[in-house]
Amino acid sequence: MTSAPLYAELERMPEGGQAFWRTAADGVRIRTAVWHGSGDKTVLIFPGRTEFIEKYGDVIARLLDRSYSVAIIDWRGQGLSDRHPTKRDMGWVKEFSDYQLDVAELLGTVKDAGLPDPYAMIGHSMGGGIGLRALLNDLPVEKAIFSGPMWGIHVEPHMRIPAAIVAGIGPSIGFGEKFVPSGSDAYYVLTEPFEGNVLTNDADQFDVMTRQLQAHPELGLGAPSIRWFNRARRETAKLVAEAPSKHDCLCLLGTDEAIVSVPAIHAVMAKWPNGKLVEVPNAHHEVLMEGREQLALVWAEIDAHLA
Repeated sequence: MTSAPLYAELERMPEGGQAFWRTAADGVRIRTAVWHGSGDKTVLIFPGRTEFIEKYGDVIARLLDRSYSVAIIDWRGQGLSDRHPTKRDMGWVKEFSDYQLDVAELLGTVKDAGLPDPYAMIGHSMGGGIGLRALLNDLPVEKAIFSGPMWGIHVEPHMRIPAAIVAGIGPSIGFGEKFVPSGSDAYYVLTEPFEGNVLTNDADQFDVMTRQLQAHPELGLGAPSIRWFNRARRETAKLVAEAPSKHDCLCLLGTDEAIVSVPAIHAVMAKWPNGKLVEVPNAHHEVLMEGREQLALVWAEIDAHLA
């Protein structure tokens, strides 16, 4: 484990963080980061697709204020971790099971950095899919928190058949390393206006996301590849069938969710005996990065769940 860059100067980044390079079992270099809290418990953060460690500065600060230590990761293919060898801005993974190799490196970071044993996991969007798989694989935490988890991908009704065809046969006919239809290497928050965005209702939060990528565009990521879409559909179908895990679970879902599948989330939570689904009024996909009113509800639920 060697030192890695951490852009501590970015807005809302708490002091005291340390970032590390780690090499996964298949040779992929992964960036992880930790913050030491004053208590005896650690929270693992599993970010979503396109995201990076620094985006979670405010979430990390709130957890530190509650005495938790924090460990977080850049998944392979995004942030500063190793990416596709020739198409750096394309979302990519060979197999979704590869992300579990990254989970192992995050757990290794917790141990090597001397953090307390993991107590809870917060998984957002794709990180919620990776996190649910990790829980089913006996991730050593007591509590699970999901934010707009990717247990299915939202596709508009008129596009479902074309999307299924593209995902189903695209990789087998040589299109696996091409962007999904209508996708590109553009970074969403740098090309889309706040009005009509699908991430957050809060202009300040959207501006922070924008300024972070303007300052360090190397952290950004464009649309996913057709192979990623293919593997994501396979994995999410399995997750819905295999869930739930044994862990106490809180799931936060914005009422204006438009990126992940709302029916899939309801299907999983309906069969989670020690799970609670909280729908956050007027929240988009980034439930943890919404306005003051939404965040008051979100953190009240998180505090009650972790207590």
